[in-house]
Amino acid sequence: MKISLRLAAAVGVFVLLGVVAALGHWRETQPLAPLRPVAKAVLVHVTNAGDRGPGTLREALFVVATATSQSSISVEVPKITLETALPAFVNGHGVRLMGQASGVQIDAQALSAGPVFDISGPNTSIDGITISNCHNAAILVRSVRFRLSASTIASCDVGVEVADNASDTLLEGNHFLKDRLGVRFGAAGHNSAVANNEFREDKDAGLWAVRATPASHEDAIAIHDNKFIADGIGVVAGNIAVLVQHNEFIGARDADVHLVGAGAVIRENRINGGASMGIVAENASGADIDRNELEGIAAYGVMVRGSSNTMVRGNRLHNCGYGLAFVLGDAREASTVVGNTIIEPKFNGIDVIGDSPILRHNEVLHAHAQAFHVEDFQPPKGPKVRSQPYLDDNNFGDSPVTASSGTVAAQPNPR
Repeated sequence: MKISLRLAAAVGVFVLLGVVAALGHWRETQPLAPLRPVAKAVLVHVTNAGDRGPGTLREALFVVATATSQSSISVEVPKITLETALPAFVNGHGVRLMGQASGVQIDAQALSAGPVFDISGPNTSIDGITISNCHNAAILVRSVRFRLSASTIASCDVGVEVADNASDTLLEGNHFLKDRLGVRFGAAGHNSAVANNEFREDKDAGLWAVRATPASHEDAIAIHDNKFIADGIGVVAGNIAVLVQHNEFIGARDADVHLVGAGAVIRENRINGGASMGIVAENASGADIDRNELEGIAAYGVMVRGSSNTMVRGNRLHNCGYGLAFVLGDAREASTVVGNTIIEPKFNGIDVIGDSPILRHNEVLHAHAQAFHVEDFQPPKGPKVRSQPYLDDNNFGDSPVTASSGTVAAQPNPR
């Protein structure tokens, strides 16, 4: 019996070894599956300054549009004069356009319609290019993760147009010169920033971020460490969330910052000179104007008009025409003015006209006219709008304080 069991086990082992050997032979005789080729990055050289043909920028954009991997375009001619619209950036793997020649310039004077560059694909970047003389936008961004750096956009209608559906836009280290609008945002998008750029002599505004109605729970556009010089208005923000911080504004013609609607924080900026206003909040809601330094503004350093629930806090104003003004605000959602210092205004330090802000711990030093002036507002038709500001521990120095109809009083704290 034991011998039979041993014999059966031996036969089973022999059969198993035969099966393994057969399988090994079968695998050796099968053809190998082809390996998938690894897509290589594509580099296209632009060596022809013409509008079309081999080696041109137009041809390069067609090549990268069909590439199956990340692509780069190296522009190696000093100037390209466009005659017709270019194809869009559509490669889904990403495209980088680089200017290699010293001062690479793209002249768009002959284009009558459309943008110079249409950014329709994700992960696109442009570095070291000058675009000039655009009748429309130099760059239209309508995709995600676009980056513009070390470039110049001059004498265009709009330098960079960022559409509503764009996000993760980064504009860094560029120059926007004599455009109508340097940069225009249609919405805040997600994770977008404008940093370390120079905006100079842009006719209407350096940066324009405006839409009809506010959106809830959106990221703010980070606008920081830029320089705005002699623009019509440095920054216009209306119903788009912005954080304007650590910028320098010099010599704006109309206003350095103009706010409309909701969503703006203006913090720790330096504002110097200007023919009109420094910061204007007009029909704004919930704006935060915080710890800015303003000097040499011809009219008001900060004007809050027709606004509600605006915070004006910790600002320093020196040698402006006027300091702060509060006009026709919403008494039910009064603005708060706290900890501001106004030194040597040429005329009044703080004006309140038809408004009832809360003023705490402010200082007006050496006003040449009135440190604090309050008056009611009488429209041509309709009832008078009373001014009833709440005052708490302000220092108006030795300069006069005036009020119409006895409106300055220690009102009960509304908050």
